[in-house]
Amino acid sequence: MKYRTWGLLLFVLTCLVSWLLGSWMGYRQVERESLDESFRYSQLVANELNRYRPIPELMAQHPVMLDVLREPDNPDLVLAANEEMKRMATIVASSDVYLMNTSGLTIAANNYELPTSFIGRNFSFRPYFFEAMERNSAALYYALGITTNERGLYFSHTVTSDQDPTRPLGVIAVKIQVNELESQWRRPESFSVAEMVVLDLDGVSFLASRPNWLYRAFEPIPDKRLADIRAQRRYFNEPLTPISKVERGRPWGLGEQSVRVAINTGDRQQEYLSVDTPLPQLDWTLRVLIGTDQVLWTQVQFLIAGTLVYLGCFLTWLYLRERYRREAELAERGVQLEHRVAERTADLESSNRQLKAEIHERERAEKELKETQQELIQAAKLAVLGQMSAGLNHEMNQPLTAIQAYARNSRRFLERGDSETVQANLGEIVGLCDKMAELTRQFKVFARKSEGPPSTVDLRLAIDAALKIIQAQDHSASVQIDWQRPDHPAYVHGDLIRIEQVLVNLVANALHAVESSEQPTVSVQLVEKSGQWLCRVLDNGPGLPANTEQLFEPFFTTKSLKQGLGLGLSISRQIVDALGGQLTGRNRTDARGAEFIVELNRRETSE
Repeated sequence: MKYRTWGLLLFVLTCLVSWLLGSWMGYRQVERESLDESFRYSQLVANELNRYRPIPELMAQHPVMLDVLREPDNPDLVLAANEEMKRMATIVASSDVYLMNTSGLTIAANNYELPTSFIGRNFSFRPYFFEAMERNSAALYYALGITTNERGLYFSHTVTSDQDPTRPLGVIAVKIQVNELESQWRRPESFSVAEMVVLDLDGVSFLASRPNWLYRAFEPIPDKRLADIRAQRRYFNEPLTPISKVERGRPWGLGEQSVRVAINTGDRQQEYLSVDTPLPQLDWTLRVLIGTDQVLWTQVQFLIAGTLVYLGCFLTWLYLRERYRREAELAERGVQLEHRVAERTADLESSNRQLKAEIHERERAEKELKETQQELIQAAKLAVLGQMSAGLNHEMNQPLTAIQAYARNSRRFLERGDSETVQANLGEIVGLCDKMAELTRQFKVFARKSEGPPSTVDLRLAIDAALKIIQAQDHSASVQIDWQRPDHPAYVHGDLIRIEQVLVNLVANALHAVESSEQPTVSVQLVEKSGQWLCRVLDNGPGLPANTEQLFEPFFTTKSLKQGLGLGLSISRQIVDALGGQLTGRNRTDARGAEFIVELNRRETSE
């Protein structure tokens, strides 16, 4: 019962914290989107103001403006000023450009040809006129036009003469419509409910994304200040109706510029997060209002995540609690087992000693087996050498007989003083000795045991050495041995002496197989295929029996007892397998006879 109470309290606390964190994160996201959009829009407004601010001053410096102010009754000057202003309005893309004298009376305008012309109208009540006259400089004002009933920004500057620049002769004004500023506001893509209003110093909306929010009072206006607005006729005859809204406080963790408000949109009351950002130079305030519906979804997400975290922690606690309980049970059982183990320790120690003795005996037997295998390989090599001894004797006998003849002749020529003939005979003797040394060297290398681990070797060299040994036999003289030696090295992973032994065995078997052929031929080929080198030994003999795998079994042979014991192919396969390769045999498909293939892994370069 205690655990249930604590679990329920922790679950409620987790849900509460998750809900608060979701609320904070949701409102922070809305505030961040509002601030980003406010920054973008404030930069847009500042750029527009900086773009048009110097234009009235440049227009005021035009000579025709000064001339028409000095002679306002001259119709030619008035017409010239009207045309010049019309051209200026077209250049700067403004709606209206007009010139006023010191009393605020308009004496020239770009719209002089329209029924709504400003000529003859007095605008002395407008701040852009009397502020420019008081400061003798530029002025900026925003208002709803009383003639055109269109919103605009009014940029003005005094017109002075070079003789007395301190005394203004009039004011030139340029009106820029603000519809473009309103259309350039973009709703953030992440939110479907988002609005924008630009408020003046009194809290009246001058720009708005919703048409029914235009010229509405978003803040209470005192009666005295409302009378001043009416006197300046800033919003002409607009009623400036207060908007229906209810402030609901600032969400936790947000800045002072952010507050929750509920605004009546007609069919329902929509809650927004209102973020205020001051705009430069005009005492405007940009208010971005983004709906808080997405905040609820963020809160739900955090609540779900918090619930999952709680369940994960709770299940982990249950698992650890059950694990500790089981560990305690196992510890208790371990104590009981220790007593039982102690009773059987003597038997186990005896069994352990016996097992160690058996392991030692197996290791010794395995070592002896490896040594026996090496001796068996060496014996097979010596057996091959024994079979070749007759051919070796024949090859050695001929050079020895020739050496004896050259030696006897040299003695006679030496007695005669024929040193040149003696020198030639000695050269022949040296050549015969080199031939015998090369022949015996090949047999000596073939007969010795392999040393060291496998390495990178050139397969061509092993084939060359094997063929030199084979060609020393008598029965090889009548057989055509076709060795298609490649020009580039054939590097493989192996042992030169072991590969040489395998090739001697395969070529010797091929020589025995072609003894009964009319044109006995043995071919040795090297082929590169899929990361391997294939050495093919082909003959045109009678071929192999149907079950070719039986050839690699120990003591299986198709020869007579004088020609071998049937261990050559078995030992050769073991050697190739130990080098990571493969030895196979089959009947040829292109002609009569058999072929044996040695596959060894290719290496890129020599080590």
